Amino acid sequence: MTANSAPDMDTDTALPLDNPLLEHLGVRLVATAPGRCEFRLDVEPQHLNRSASLHGGVVATPLDAACGYAGLHSGDSRAPPAQAVTVMLTISYLGRVDAGRIRAHGQVTGGGRKLYFSSAELIAEDGRLIATAQGSFKRFSATGRAAAAPAASPDERRQDERA
Repeated sequence: MTANSAPDMDTDTALPLDNPLLEHLGVRLVATAPGRCEFRLDVEPQHLNRSASLHGGVVATPLDAACGYAGLHSGDSRAPPAQAVTVMLTISYLGRVDAGRIRAHGQVTGGGRKLYFSSAELIAEDGRLIATAQGSFKRFSATGRAAAAPAASPDERRQDERA
């Protein structure tokens, strides 16, 4: 992490992720602590755009994940796992990268019980700042979430509203 890094954050081993998109892209969660996390990605040819640099969507994905996951670790091992959805995310693209390992460092910057704010930096292997992100996220309990149901059609929604 950066100079404000938590000393107990292990950055050598990938942690369980349970996120199919991140796993498919090769994005790995390597460190987590209350209010912070770090992801890494080894840049490969399938991550590049037509200009042979890291695709903007691949830049955005670990930044979004770092901002979001930073607010999920409460430090209480007895607490049920939390989840969050992105409410707003702003990304500033500052540099390019075409190979090597990138790291996304996320940190909570404020918020409350349900809504929190965080920021992240995407750093190239040589230390260059590639992009930054700031966002707001809505937290919810994974145990309190109902099983996903198929989306209702407009007619079904109208019927439910009348009932």
